[in-house]
Amino acid sequence: MSLEKILSISGKPGLYRLLAQTRTGFLAESLIDGKKASVNLRQNVSLLSEIAIYTLKEEVPLREIFKKIQEKENGGPAISHKESKEKLEEYFFEILPDYDEDKVYVSDIKKVIQWYNLLQEKKLDDFSAPENTSESEALKVAAPQKNPVKALVDKGGNQKASSAKKGNSAKNTVARKAQ
Repeated sequence: MSLEKILSISGKPGLYRLLAQTRTGFLAESLIDGKKASVNLRQNVSLLSEIAIYTLKEEVPLREIFKKIQEKENGGPAISHKESKEKLEEYFFEILPDYDEDKVYVSDIKKVIQWYNLLQEKKLDDFSAPENTSESEALKVAAPQKNPVKALVDKGGNQKASSAKKGNSAKNTVARKAQ
């Protein structure tokens, strides 16, 4: 399964697999415990395929960060996200030497490592770009009011707000393009 169907839902732990769109939102399944959850359109949701990390030059898609971790660990799990701040920063520096230390916080590094380990544990570790990204298959999530990872940006290069006070009042919407 590709990252286009993996979600991070603000206020809910772990990652979720997108199962189906409903009239009022969508149905998602937790990768941690397999429980299904109905997600309202007003909840803050981010597709992992739309998240990127700030570097000193550009934003690097999360998919590429996961690939670099996978290469470093030979397909195995990364270090624990519960390691010390220094160990996490050192590890992330090995993965992405030019990440922007002013915009990427330790909490962001923890989240990326935790997500990688969860995906790797569930054998969802195909981080290659999808071959067929036709509009008929695309799912899009509108810019959320806040993002669970502060230093992440959307593909358009716009920084997503790190708190509700900084965010806009746009509602989250999930739209499946007509086939």
